[in-house]
Amino acid sequence: MITELLILGAAGIFAGILAGFLGIGGGTVLVPLLVALKYAPVQAVATSGLSIVITAISGSIQNWRMGYLSLSQVAGIGFPAVITAQIGAYLAGIFPPYLLLLTFGLLLWLNIFLIELRTRLTANQKAEVEEEELGGEAGQEENAQLAITNTSASLSTITLRTSYQLPNNSNILFNPTFAKIATGSAAGLLAGLFGVGGGVIMVPLQILLLGESIKTAIQTSLGVIVITAISATAGHAARGNVVWVVGLILGAGGLLGAQVSTRFLPKLPDRIVSLAFRSLLAILSIYVFWQAWQKFSNG
Repeated sequence: MITELLILGAAGIFAGILAGFLGIGGGTVLVPLLVALKYAPVQAVATSGLSIVITAISGSIQNWRMGYLSLSQVAGIGFPAVITAQIGAYLAGIFPPYLLLLTFGLLLWLNIFLIELRTRLTANQKAEVEEEELGGEAGQEENAQLAITNTSASLSTITLRTSYQLPNNSNILFNPTFAKIATGSAAGLLAGLFGVGGGVIMVPLQILLLGESIKTAIQTSLGVIVITAISATAGHAARGNVVWVVGLILGAGGLLGAQVSTRFLPKLPDRIVSLAFRSLLAILSIYVFWQAWQKFSNG
């Protein structure tokens, strides 16, 4: 019993660190751990949600104090998630355990693809902007004697530089309002269905649909997770799926871990944060697929 308590406390701290660094509630770590400790998948999902509530509140308060949290953005993404979280909690009790785990693993791989896709789109956009800037500067040198041409070229260069420095909502293929609703709805469904805060889908979707930088997406994601996790946990609690003592122990550890990681995130390069996020998803997906096979083989 003491060993299990120590494992839970350490796992909570680790999940809290991941929450602050990567914008996930920690369910991607806690659900596989609780399954390994012989809890039923639906109990693992529900109990993870309780822990995530505590962890996300802790990290979001810290982000807000440091000026890195947009409450309007959180609200726009978070409120659609309240409804879909209840749908997810209901479906979690219907799906067979192996199917729940298999779908979760596929979700992790989907997110790796989405992050990589956005990284390539951003790199291509940056290269195009730099080429246009170089062309504009060359035009200015050739026509230096013409004041009107100089003024026009200068304004063009300023416009290009401004669009590069402000990447938010840069993906013009998606309406920002629709993108927020879609992101929040998907996050809420996953919160109820898989016991994750929804960050594993919110971070990639904000990067892909809203054009956010990965750090901004992470900080907003953690704020939205407060809403999705509370809604999902309420749904599971009504069905008797939450193991309260375990969830509170995990949450206490997560509270400590989130306080540490939210202070260090702004200092890390985007490339390092992105690599860490994708690596975590890949490792966890392998373990989840193995667990799904074990459940399926044992009937």
